[in-house]
Amino acid sequence: MTAPVVVQNLAKTFYDESRGEVQAVDDVSFECRAGEIFGLLGANGAGKTTTLRILATILKPSAGSASVMGHDVLTDPEAVRASLGFSSSTTALYPRLTARETLDFFARINGCPKAQARERVARLIQRFGIEEYADARVDKLSQGMKQKVAIARTVVHDPPVLIFDEPTVGLDVLNALEMQKMIAEFRAEGKAIIFSTHIMSEAEKLCDRIAIIHRGKIHACDTLAGLRASTGQHYLEDIFVHVVQDSAPEAAPLAQGAATP
Repeated sequence: MTAPVVVQNLAKTFYDESRGEVQAVDDVSFECRAGEIFGLLGANGAGKTTTLRILATILKPSAGSASVMGHDVLTDPEAVRASLGFSSSTTALYPRLTARETLDFFARINGCPKAQARERVARLIQRFGIEEYADARVDKLSQGMKQKVAIARTVVHDPPVLIFDEPTVGLDVLNALEMQKMIAEFRAEGKAIIFSTHIMSEAEKLCDRIAIIHRGKIHACDTLAGLRASTGQHYLEDIFVHVVQDSAPEAAPLAQGAATP
């Protein structure tokens, strides 16, 4: 059976006035399976967000292909968007809407009938513990509460694929832990989840498999146990440094065959 998310030889090139042609994503391949949290681990600027924006049909690839639930991001973008939820720390909410209005609005634009949307919104408000703030305007909420609303908005149409791009940036420890718990619950429900982060502890705790991306390329992709075995390192921070150093131009790339799970 084809995985819910399949990425093959994906590439994205930008032109920058100061740097010229920039290869943001370079021959990236991976897949994300149902009931799995697939980690995309890399430093800022490594190509994580560009890859995820291509999957979400926000950007078009320069080469290669990507599909979500069998729908191609180039030829069937509407079906792709209906099949996934995308959340990041920079995902803006409409400040003048209440939390309830936000969820209802996004349920409706994603095709939920009015009665079903109302029921779905009520369940999410209870699940995410935002009853007390449900009718408060978003711009009056704390950062942690805004992130709860943002994630509830991401799943309001119950998509089979979820993308989380640095979702805990700016959150305090307790809110970040609660966010991680929610994401683990979505995995238990059988959703395919792509989780992008540069925080090693999050990847160690949540991810079933981890792809290390550096300068637009995936240089290693395996379970944590597999990465430990292939690098001889125990801690993910040390594994990451080992892989990134070995991926330098003057060094032989590490485990090129592991780029595609």
